[in-house]
Amino acid sequence: MRVLAGKTAVVIGGGQGIGRGIALALAAEGMHTAILDIEQDAAERTAREIAAAGGHAVGRRVNVTDESSLAAAAAAVEKSFGAVHLLSNSAGVSAPQGKIVDKTDADWQWVFSVNLFGIVKAVQTFLPGMRAHGEGGHIVNTSSMAGLIAVPELEVGLYTASKYACTAYCEILRAELAPEGIGVSVLCPGLIDTELAATSARNRPASFGGPLAVPGPMPDEMRKVAMQPEQVGPIVVRGVKANRLHILTHPELSIPMVEARFQTIRRTPMPSSANATPRSASARR
Repeated sequence: MRVLAGKTAVVIGGGQGIGRGIALALAAEGMHTAILDIEQDAAERTAREIAAAGGHAVGRRVNVTDESSLAAAAAAVEKSFGAVHLLSNSAGVSAPQGKIVDKTDADWQWVFSVNLFGIVKAVQTFLPGMRAHGEGGHIVNTSSMAGLIAVPELEVGLYTASKYACTAYCEILRAELAPEGIGVSVLCPGLIDTELAATSARNRPASFGGPLAVPGPMPDEMRKVAMQPEQVGPIVVRGVKANRLHILTHPELSIPMVEARFQTIRRTPMPSSANATPRSASARR
């Protein structure tokens, strides 16, 4: 999508953080922007911010784990702005730090219900409309640097697992939709100054154990070096226009780390196929 002006974008998770930064950038390109968020006040606040700058936006609450909530939002967006051309999935949650072996089934279900299945459900909701209008489109799903590399020392293994799954989903979805003129990008941001941990904690549903204690703000030493969400939006816009698969906010850090990961794999001794022990006939059965 090289021309964005006059077309419609849906930004899920657009009330705050990275989603808000993306919504502002898309609106600045002249797109009609629907802001959907689990927190309605935040969605409406971003929509008012866009309107005050001369753009066209609406804000609405949505729960990405609920198909009926997504369907109602899609109908409302179409009524306001017509066909959707760009879908940005930026809703996400972060689980409290801790070893992956100590996470409960509820922890796993909660994180994956948003970080993976929430994206899948949103694509399933809005993709039919993109296909129907036949004008092409683009989908941007937010993963993370944690969707490219695993750092056990950070003790965010559950979050990392969900983001790895998101990245794989995007890579396959892109290949499947390319013949239809619909691009797919996966956004893999590094350290961004957001309130993701606090938003996640206060919005954990009762079905997964209810709200958690809201953590404090990002430490000052991290905030000093973190990118601001408003800086992410223009990066995403450029990635969409260039139809990039991977959109990186910190390529100078993430690319060497990904390369190091694959170098480690290459250096790992592997048995050749000729020396590999064949499975017995009974094992094959």
